[in-house]
Amino acid sequence: MNIFINGHHLAITERTKAEVHEKLAKCLRHFDQIQSIHVILSKDGTQMDGKNSYQAEAILRVSGQEMFVKASADELYPAIGEMADMLTRQVRKHKTRLERQGVKNRGRYDDFAGLVMA
Repeated sequence: MNIFINGHHLAITERTKAEVHEKLAKCLRHFDQIQSIHVILSKDGTQMDGKNSYQAEAILRVSGQEMFVKASADELYPAIGEMADMLTRQVRKHKTRLERQGVKNRGRYDDFAGLVMA
């Protein structure tokens, strides 16, 4: 599994990379079939009140599907944390959906196997 980190109008430091890896570790614990995660960190221009706005985007690829999340905050690290939380929620939802479909299919085939054997 690969994690790619890019920055737009922003230098990616080792601390930033470590923060992204640390926050995404929670997401990786929930689902082990993740193929790759592409993280884009960007800094918007100065706003009216003189503050910068940071955005964190992630594209997560699992077999047959892509998940996309985007979070923004006044500081970089809270944006990364929010992005990781949103991605974790989507991964858990996807995993639950797969488990639910697997249980339904297994039950259907078990009934069929019982009818054939009788």
